[in-house]
Amino acid sequence: MPRKSTRNAQGDGSIRKRKEGSWEGRYTLGRNPGTGKQEQKSVYGKTQNEVRQKLKAITTAIDNGVYVEPAKLSLAEWLDIWLTEYCGHIKPLTKVMYESQITKHIKPALGAVKLKALHPHMIQKFYNKLGTSTGEKPALSAKTIKNLHGVLHRALAQAMELGYIQINPTGACKLPRVVKPEIKPLEDEQVAMFLKKIQGHKFERIFIVDLFTGLRRAEVIGLTWDCVDFKNGTLHIYQQLQRIGKEYKFVPLKNDKARTITPAPFVMDVLRKQRTTQKEWKLKAGQAWHPWQGYSLVFSDELGNHLAHQTVYDNFKGIVKKLGIPNTRFHDLRHTYAVASLQSGDDVKTVQENLGHHTAAFTLDTYAHVTEKMKQESAQRFQTYIESVITDSQK
Repeated sequence: MPRKSTRNAQGDGSIRKRKEGSWEGRYTLGRNPGTGKQEQKSVYGKTQNEVRQKLKAITTAIDNGVYVEPAKLSLAEWLDIWLTEYCGHIKPLTKVMYESQITKHIKPALGAVKLKALHPHMIQKFYNKLGTSTGEKPALSAKTIKNLHGVLHRALAQAMELGYIQINPTGACKLPRVVKPEIKPLEDEQVAMFLKKIQGHKFERIFIVDLFTGLRRAEVIGLTWDCVDFKNGTLHIYQQLQRIGKEYKFVPLKNDKARTITPAPFVMDVLRKQRTTQKEWKLKAGQAWHPWQGYSLVFSDELGNHLAHQTVYDNFKGIVKKLGIPNTRFHDLRHTYAVASLQSGDDVKTVQENLGHHTAAFTLDTYAHVTEKMKQESAQRFQTYIESVITDSQK
């Protein structure tokens, strides 16, 4: 038997089962200033729990004084609510990226549109325009448009879950095809040139460790001495040092999965030298030595402070420019390590775990051209084997 709604204070809500089996949640917005009567609205769902979640979100917003009726809610207003109330679980750097994309692209184009007035064609036109060069404004890449779509899709999916809209209008949109950029690892001769060029450079050791471990830039800059196990010859990677706005913060890894890697002994020797150098800096600095926020960073400046991402990057770019390979990125050191590992015979699963990729399939896809070459070399080796056993059988 249907339950009656009995709670009627402003913001309160009640839930009842309807005759046809669905559930209804009713909430009170307040009193009509003209009639003095209570104004009530409803949300609906297939299950009691679904309606309870919708009702909870709405009544909380009413209690906090931030509720806006769906019919009056603009996309810009909803995006502000979504970022504040529903993005608390995402990584800080990801949230900064969301805020930037919303501010720079989504709000200027669609922010004034009422949430319920959004439709696929309107959004599709927005995507198409972003991908078209106009005057001095260059077209955005397919990957950037796809990322923007991801933000808008997630925000509107939450709005749909709350019952603010009936369908997610981004679902019917067609995105430009993303062409995966070709990776450009350093060739063996270039690696030799690079190592020679960085001899005596203030960032020589951080470049070497990155080149021969495949760590991400934020991982190697954020490496702390408690993660270095000289006895077992391992590095434990569980965090990264990212710049969030104007501040540097330790944040979880890209896929939230800590890993332990076993670098070549050469790398561990480089780290021993770095530890000795840092001890000398500490003695020389005396009371001026001040580890950043108490963290004992492997790669610091001469007073114990963290290195700046941009400074490390700029120094790297200056080196590769002098070597005649100016398009080489810092991330290409990671690619160089991965390719060298595969070509030296490491299995894909080992390379995947060392790099911190989510799956071996992703590693295979990223370095498909390398693994294809390895297959051809394997086939040739097997051909040699076949020829040898056939020769023996004919003796």
